[in-house]
Amino acid sequence: MKLTSIASGSDGNCIFVGTQKTKFLVDCGISAKRVEEGLKELNLKVSDCDGILITHEHTDHVKGLGVLSRRYGLPVFATGKTIDAVFAYKNLGKVDHGLFHSIEADHPFQIGDITIEASKIWHDAADPVCYSFRSGDVKASIATDFGDYDEYLVEKLYGSDILFVEANHDVNMLQVGPYPYYLKKRILGRKGHLSNERCAQLISDIATKGTKKVYLGHLSKENNYEKLAYQTVRVSLHNEELPLEVAKRDAVSSVTSI
Repeated sequence: MKLTSIASGSDGNCIFVGTQKTKFLVDCGISAKRVEEGLKELNLKVSDCDGILITHEHTDHVKGLGVLSRRYGLPVFATGKTIDAVFAYKNLGKVDHGLFHSIEADHPFQIGDITIEASKIWHDAADPVCYSFRSGDVKASIATDFGDYDEYLVEKLYGSDILFVEANHDVNMLQVGPYPYYLKKRILGRKGHLSNERCAQLISDIATKGTKKVYLGHLSKENNYEKLAYQTVRVSLHNEELPLEVAKRDAVSSVTSI
């Protein structure tokens, strides 16, 4: 199993996960050109992928989906409510609705040698989910865009060999920053985004001795920065041995392969 981020942040998100046999993009919130260039750095083409998994319909997760869909005809997987919301996205353009496949949270499905399971999360979207991938004995999980978590999500993500999780903001930076009150309230709410501190708590709850790599992703440009997110999570974890990396905002991150 391999996982890396092509782009991760409040401006746009796209993650690659796959095996030698089966490959996916998770979200497409950057331009098709940037996706193509990112995959080229990995010695891959978009046509090598078996599909695109969408977590939710916000622009920073679907911006390039219309162009990629028209250009390559890849199948797109998302919950039914998310698909409806994507179709309503004004910048999607004309797409083949037949390429879109409805999935359900807590109902695993298999494509190639990967079993995929969507899990429910709290976010201000139609029907947001995160994803876990299993191939053989390896599990990778991608969980961003949620304001808080509970035991359900801990159970779903527990034991991931590779973990990609949101560290969106520093609470103090957000509180004293320039955002209007309503936006601060949204981000800090249960259906908002995960803070650095809460991210560290989640990692502590789900990481095991078998966890080989943790990526911190979806950092806010205005309310966080790489060194702060890394140090906050590292100190809170009390675990110097756990490999930790902040996913790059505008470039391909390092590849984790297990």
